Amino acid sequence: MANQGAKKRKEENIRHMAKLRHLIIACNVIYVLVRMLIFHSTFTWKHWMGLVFTSIAYFIPYQQLAAMAKPSYGDDGELLDGGFDMSTGGICGYLHDVIYITSFVQLTSIISEKFWYTYLVVRSHLLTFLLKLHLDVKDCTCTIL
Repeated sequence: MANQGAKKRKEENIRHMAKLRHLIIACNVIYVLVRMLIFHSTFTWKHWMGLVFTSIAYFIPYQQLAAMAKPSYGDDGELLDGGFDMSTGGICGYLHDVIYITSFVQLTSIISEKFWYTYLVVRSHLLTFLLKLHLDVKDCTCTIL
């Protein structure tokens, strides 16, 4: 009974990772069906590159989240830790944001290719975040506008 919290977190992480996996698969299937089969006459090499790019943008954060959610076991096979709590912020939240923004960009790029510019907004936000983090680490009182 001492490991009830770890068992509960392990089950929550399994369900959460399954939901993310289903989201990724659903977005890819919708993109392939609609963009490649219905709008096949306008499908170019740029769309192939977009599919590869979004697949990589899904794969890397998903693998990092899967590694964070992985439970740890003792030498005797007993569950020691149920994995990282996926509902917390920080890097876990940013990895989720990458997956959700990628799904948005992938699905809306079916309608218009201009939705790819959303990634530029995200990159500028990421650059600002990293710069603020760097300035905070150096204990600087500078502010970023």
